[in-house]
Amino acid sequence: MVISLELPSELENELSTEAYQLKLPLAEYILRVLAFRPFLQNPPKNGVELVTYWESIGVVGSRTDITDSQEHARRLRDQAENRERA
Repeated sequence: MVISLELPSELENELSTEAYQLKLPLAEYILRVLAFRPFLQNPPKNGVELVTYWESIGVVGSRTDITDSQEHARRLRDQAENRERA
């Protein structure tokens, strides 16, 4: 479906900036924002619901390159603790 929509320039700039920061085309970013609406209307109330939501949208298991999550977390923590301070 194709929908043409006139956005106020302030909203267009805000969405464009957010899309740019995520390195996404504006149209794809807007689709993601709209798809996220059900989550905002009924957010998870506990950790189990949050993990269930992550599983339903494919976040859990999406990083097949990470075989040992604990080791990966340790490396990330080490990198953050030892990065150069500006």
